[in-house]
Amino acid sequence: METINKILEFEIFTIGDFTVKVSKLVTIFLILVIARIILWVIKKGLARKSKLNKLDHGSSYALYQMMKYIIWILAIAFMLENIGVKVTILLAGSAALLVGIGLGLQQTFNDILSGIILLSERSIKVDDVLEVDGDVVMIQSIGLRTSKALNRDDISIILPNSLITNSKVINWSHQSDKSRFRIDVGVAYGSDVDLVIKILEESAFEHPDVYARELVEARLMNFGNSSLDFQLLFFSQSIFRIGKAKSDIRRIINRKFHENNITIPFPQMDVYLKSNPPVSTGLDQG
Repeated sequence: METINKILEFEIFTIGDFTVKVSKLVTIFLILVIARIILWVIKKGLARKSKLNKLDHGSSYALYQMMKYIIWILAIAFMLENIGVKVTILLAGSAALLVGIGLGLQQTFNDILSGIILLSERSIKVDDVLEVDGDVVMIQSIGLRTSKALNRDDISIILPNSLITNSKVINWSHQSDKSRFRIDVGVAYGSDVDLVIKILEESAFEHPDVYARELVEARLMNFGNSSLDFQLLFFSQSIFRIGKAKSDIRRIINRKFHENNITIPFPQMDVYLKSNPPVSTGLDQG
């Protein structure tokens, strides 16, 4: 026991009044180990709740991130206190420096604050499909300063958190796991309107990504300049990859229109040329 005490009290190096002993390094190591064990337990507990459908994946991720930042901040504070650095005095002494740094890194601190808001409010979660600045993306991770997303071209996009919190953002998957989409199409005048509506709805029924047959609806929207304008409305859970589903449904519509001799007209313009009678000059009378 005495040997262990001697090892723990062994001084590694000394700078003025500041001394680093083996015991302090052991304590720092234990703090790191305990922090990691706590985070592992929290992660496993949240994963278990997700499997039991008591907590969705996005909420579980947000809670874990918040707990991780809090635990590491506390762990660092304990480690500084252990080696003799008074955290309260350090913060008070560096207040003026922090103000100067804050002015220079104002946007960075804005992003960090926005990240805390996103993680705490959980209005936007991992796997949510957002429309930001006209681009549709799927959130893959939410960090303290930036969030990583994937667009429909499978390109990773790094979004500053302040862009999400300060801009108008459409969350396609916030209220439900399905959304309503539309396809616009025009047919030639003289077409059977009831038949067109029937074909549009049947075309949507045939696609496996269309949700709830009874919610599919086709409407005659307008009498256009060159066509009767229709709109096909349907729900789908394939929010992020809806472009492919729309393309498939349009192909089905085009095939059925061809089978039933229904024409999709192209814009036409009629030009009338008016000829004026010849002007008499008086020379014709001679």
